Amino acid sequence: MRRNLAARIGVWSAHHRKTAILGWLLFVVLAAGIGGASGMVEMTNAENGAGDSARAEQILSDAGLSHRAGELVMVSSAQPDGWKTAARELTTALGKTGEVTDLKAPVAARNGKDALITFEMKGDAATASDRVQPVLDAVEGVQKGEPDVTVHQFGDASAGKWLGDLLSDDFKKAEFTAVPLALGILLVAFGAVVAALLPVGLALTACMAAFGLLSLASHQLHLFQTTYSVMFLMGFAVGVDYCLFYLRRERDERAAGRDAETALRIAAATSGRSVLVSGLTVMVAMAGMFLSGLLLFKGFAVATIIVVFIAMMGSVTVLPALLSWLGDRIDAGRVPLLNRRSKRGGRGAKKESGRIAGKLLRPVLSRPKLFAAASVVVLLVLAAPALGMKTEELGLEKQFGSHSELAVAYRNISEAFPGGPAPAQVVVEADDIEAPAVRQALDGFDQVTVHRAQNVAEIEVAMEHGEADLTELREHRLPAAFDGTGAHAYVTGETAGSVDFTAQLKSGIVPVFLFIAAVTFLVMLFCFRSYVIAVTAILLNLLSVAAAYGVMVAVFQHGWGASLIGSEGVGAIESWMPLFVLVVLFGLSMDYHVFVVSRIREAHGRGLSTPAAIDEGIRRTAGAVTGAAVIMVAVFAVFGTLSMQDMQQMGVGLAVAVLLDATIVRMVLLPSVMALLGERNWRTPRGLSRLPSLDHSEPEPGPAADPVGSVRHG
Repeated sequence: MRRNLAARIGVWSAHHRKTAILGWLLFVVLAAGIGGASGMVEMTNAENGAGDSARAEQILSDAGLSHRAGELVMVSSAQPDGWKTAARELTTALGKTGEVTDLKAPVAARNGKDALITFEMKGDAATASDRVQPVLDAVEGVQKGEPDVTVHQFGDASAGKWLGDLLSDDFKKAEFTAVPLALGILLVAFGAVVAALLPVGLALTACMAAFGLLSLASHQLHLFQTTYSVMFLMGFAVGVDYCLFYLRRERDERAAGRDAETALRIAAATSGRSVLVSGLTVMVAMAGMFLSGLLLFKGFAVATIIVVFIAMMGSVTVLPALLSWLGDRIDAGRVPLLNRRSKRGGRGAKKESGRIAGKLLRPVLSRPKLFAAASVVVLLVLAAPALGMKTEELGLEKQFGSHSELAVAYRNISEAFPGGPAPAQVVVEADDIEAPAVRQALDGFDQVTVHRAQNVAEIEVAMEHGEADLTELREHRLPAAFDGTGAHAYVTGETAGSVDFTAQLKSGIVPVFLFIAAVTFLVMLFCFRSYVIAVTAILLNLLSVAAAYGVMVAVFQHGWGASLIGSEGVGAIESWMPLFVLVVLFGLSMDYHVFVVSRIREAHGRGLSTPAAIDEGIRRTAGAVTGAAVIMVAVFAVFGTLSMQDMQQMGVGLAVAVLLDATIVRMVLLPSVMALLGERNWRTPRGLSRLPSLDHSEPEPGPAADPVGSVRHG
């Protein structure tokens, strides 16, 4: 009988397990080794920006005038002029480091108690954080030698050094926390050490290979520094889930009395097919980020596509080979405490999860209108705060909490010297920068640097009132100064970059959403031959995303309950987060949707009525979906405990969305909506039979394969 692609791959791997296993290991070693040797290339400021600010950065880069890393050090004393001795000592110490240039004399604040020292790091700004340690030591030495004064430092190099060290520590924390968590959950789910280690091992090797390939790709598509963290987050969660679905189905079939070969073939044809469909949907959905117009999202897209593809292929190739090789040894290392109710493949545990799901489903299927309405109301209430969402590119002073060293330094410097830490930089480009009209316009500004050879000028403007000052500068002051001069002025800097980046995101989110909605619809249509299921999938995903947005806004914008997770409200959501969460959740939700609806369709294809098929499909997938959701929520929640605000927002947003998706959506809303639709769920559009099919024609397991029994309705 004809087998689908997943079944053919699984059978081949089982019959050629040595080739499959050794080939996988060779691929992982080569990819990780070559990628590690090549190193990762990070994007520049111009590549990471948008609009006028990116144009300004590009002009400077093309002219060979890339920014040096600027630093600010404020010396404060309780007494007026009490800072003078410490400031002189610090200026001398900084000069002796040999790492600074353009070191200016201390400038006193209006209160007479604070003084600001400004300078730049020598050399390339991209590597300044690697050379800033002598400067940090000089500042710390003065602080220790002058106990009556307080020293605060903020700048590109010092913040970069601090951020780099923190990201390294955070990544290790995420890795060393998420892996044991997932292993513990799988151990409880399977009750055997080998069965628990298998998904974790495959997910980790998939991530290792993906890291190497991403490093190679970064030489063509430069990456943001957090891209590796995003890749690990996605790759580990998806890799474990795919293996869990596959392994759980194989063990269920063995528990139902199937022989090893038949059980593996059925798992490949059903769960393996679901993994391929889910992985394909995730990858194509991630490709939507290419439409955002931002290099940051192109990097995220490449990273997630690579790691999901590798995790997917590992699940349908090397996993069947390992299962065939291990045989009954998959249950080696059984934990007696976890196996009192489980025997050979977890039949008792399966019955228990089926019974619990059956009890929850009974009232849902008996009163579908009530439960559909109630679940929609709950999700809409959770989504309500999203109506007031404010986005911005969070600066370092907001990324690490109001009590962090960087935030305190930024706040104190801003209060004593308004506009000092984040000035705007105006880049003026002209055919002749020395032309009288251009020179006259430049003379109207303070702090002007003219580069005659490049016909470029730089102007530094304080931003005391943030976006209000930026609007005034762009819409009034610069046009009044440079119109008619033949010169073009562009504004960059922290505030300008954030405004331009956010504007690009707002314009890019519509085509991205339309793309992933269309992709989801087409994949579901080809997979299930039903436009009703395809439309339902999109609507359910939108409710999950909206609820996740609402929770993120409530916690991180307004600060409601933020202290419970060690965070705080910062008044805004990181600008790239809504688009990223939208794309990721549309992709990840397909894991559960395809897996659950496939089992419902299997039951319906055997002749069960739609209510009976819903009951059987939900019960038979309850254990796998619960285990997969718990693992995904746990991994995402780990990222919610990291130091950076954007990582916290991403972790909490994804964890909440997956939790809601696996509980309210899959256990209540999906079955109630499908019950209301009845046989209309399976309507096939006219002419669809001529289109490519993602379906399979493997013989479905009969009633003997249902370890929890079947409930017939109607």
